[in-house]
Parts: sequence; structure tokens; C-alpha cells
Amino acid sequence: MNRNTYPLTLFYDGACAICKLEMDDLRSRNALNRLVFVDISQPGFDPAWFGVSLQDMGALLHGQRADGSLVVGTETIRLAYRAVGLGHLTAPTGLPFLKPVFDAAYAVFARNRYAISGVLLPVIERIAAARALRRSQACAHGACDATGTRRTS
Repeated sequence: MNRNTYPLTLFYDGACAICKLEMDDLRSRNALNRLVFVDISQPGFDPAWFGVSLQDMGALLHGQRADGSLVVGTETIRLAYRAVGLGHLTAPTGLPFLKPVFDAAYAVFARNRYAISGVLLPVIERIAAARALRRSQACAHGACDATGTRRTS
């Protein structure tokens, strides 16, 4: 892992059901503490500290590398997945001939995330409940730490 990248701070929209679901999953996989999570929908969050407007942060997922540089969109997603050992799942999104397609598709998703979350809310709630049950069962068997993060071994 690149020491200039991690820990990577993820600025996500906790008011978006899909975004929250994804961040909760990443948080549960964050056993090596390579990710830090900041919910930009919380009162008092001030994006000016990072030189970005709330509107810009809300338009696409933003991340801040350990060296202070900002990353946006699918690059942030790739880095977050890599941090928790799932980089292989997002690797195709960085291929030169596919990157523009994934970048455009993510931008469309981000603009419409509330509507998409609304339509998918019953599914999102079932997934969240199933994940919570699995975490609870894993914790009951000592497979997680006090925060509910999976232990690496």
C-alpha cells in the first residue's frame, strides 16, 4: 500500500442510502484502518477546510490521501476498495479504454443517487439487515473487534 495514499479519508453522503450501505460495508472490512469515514451530510461539516464546496463534494465521492491531495469519483472508489483488499473488483474501472465509460456512468449514478436509492430502498434495507446479522453473529464468535470490524486473522 502506498504510504502517501493511506489512510484515505472518504467524504461520503450519509443521507444517500446506497452510499451509506457501501460505506458501512467498507467500514466493516477496514481491519487495517486504511480508511477514515466522514459523512458530509452531518451538521457542522465544513468542506471549505478542504478547498471544495459542499455542492462539489456532493456531486462525486471525494477522498483525501495521507499526503493531503484530493481524489474524486471512481479513483476514490478504486483506492478505497484496494485499501480493504478488494482492488481486484474495481481494477477494470481504471483500464484506459474503460475508464471514461465508468467515470461517466458513476457521474450519472451520483447525480441520481437519491432517486435510485428511493427505488431500491427495500433491497438496500434487506442487504443492510443481512449484513448486520452476519456482523452480529461474527462478533458473537469473536471474529470482530469492538467496532464490529472483521479481524484479519
